[in-house]
Amino acid sequence: MAAEKPQDLKNHARFVPMFHMFVLPVLMVNIGWRIYQLVKLGLSFATVFNILLAVAFFLLALNARLFAMTVQDRVIRLEMRLRLAQVLPPEMRSRIPEFTIGQLVALRFASDAELPGLARKVLDEKLIDRKAIKQLIGNWQGDYLRA
Repeated sequence: MAAEKPQDLKNHARFVPMFHMFVLPVLMVNIGWRIYQLVKLGLSFATVFNILLAVAFFLLALNARLFAMTVQDRVIRLEMRLRLAQVLPPEMRSRIPEFTIGQLVALRFASDAELPGLARKVLDEKLIDRKAIKQLIGNWQGDYLRA
């Protein structure tokens, strides 16, 4: 993925233009339009059902994104457990199950060289805030295959 801009803490969030700039705005306008129709046309089965459908489509889009991100986090958890098993010193490997998904997701951006030290710090200091963990990373490794 050499064509992509190098990632860092400031620009690593995933922005999907088709979803964020088209799908969500269209679905929100649709909800607004359906509410407008309810006000103008009055309460009827059709106007109420149209609002319900508009809200259902909006929630469907949000949940589809959430489902994909949940699966991604599960894959990251597995990937990071395998990676930690390879890079952590033997005395730290027994602590791998102590990591939360959030901690593992944040640590995935750390290089192999700094990962053991960061992992120890995260567990010893019980750091759980993803952003705080990411701020500790000195050698950022981009993740370009994200949902």
